[in-house]
Amino acid sequence: MVVIEPVTSADNHPKPSNSTNVGVDSTVGDRLNTDGAYSGSGDKPTAAGYASDGYETASETEVGDGEAVNDNTDKPNDVVEDEHRLKDQTYEDALNDDELKQKILVQMNDAKVEGNKLFGDGLYEEALLKYDYAIQLAPEMPSSSEIRSICHNNRATCFFKLGKYEDTVKECSKALELNPTYMKALVRRGEAHEKLENYDEAIADMKKILELDPSNHQCRRTIFRLEPLATEKREKMKEEMLGKLKDMGNSILGRFGMSVDNFKAVKDPNTGSYSISFQR
Repeated sequence: MVVIEPVTSADNHPKPSNSTNVGVDSTVGDRLNTDGAYSGSGDKPTAAGYASDGYETASETEVGDGEAVNDNTDKPNDVVEDEHRLKDQTYEDALNDDELKQKILVQMNDAKVEGNKLFGDGLYEEALLKYDYAIQLAPEMPSSSEIRSICHNNRATCFFKLGKYEDTVKECSKALELNPTYMKALVRRGEAHEKLENYDEAIADMKKILELDPSNHQCRRTIFRLEPLATEKREKMKEEMLGKLKDMGNSILGRFGMSVDNFKAVKDPNTGSYSISFQR
């Protein structure tokens, strides 16, 4: 039996597939090859990385002699390595900075504890130095504000024990700058103000405490006790001021043979205003 094989026609050559497999360039139009030569969509040979039918081949991720391109396009490998090293160094620096801050906080707390022991032994001057040392370890570090506030208040307590009430007020104020709701500092400053007979200032601190703790009955009793003293002091200061003004007036009027006693203030009951009358 004779088998006749069909003659393959030139028109029956396989045509390029239009499949959208991975790696296919979605744009199959004209393009520039890597050498800058024009590559169309016909059967002309193209540069490495592009098939003659417009398909994107695996070699498109290669350049020149086949050297692989890194993910950082247009960046030399040494530049990319430097960037990675910089990122790693930045991360290490951040860790080192956090570790350093933690160590400082531990040192501050240790100094505070030593100061507390000295205070308990009645060594107030020595305790002051320890608290100050703790503060100076990190005077500007935000994370140390709590310990610094406590140390300022402890210094205030030392000064109070030493009878240095003005220094007590200063240290308490520094503690309150760092922590405005620090109750112990408010109490200590109020007590120091009372010792200095600054009754109005002491009452102001007690009222601030009541705002923070309305159930503080001791504070209410303190305000009740201090208000008459504050009123008495204001009246005394008023008399002292009038006495100074009278002395000043007499020194001037004395040149003319007069004194402030020659002038009398008369109040008008209808308007409440005063009129000055001269008397010999």
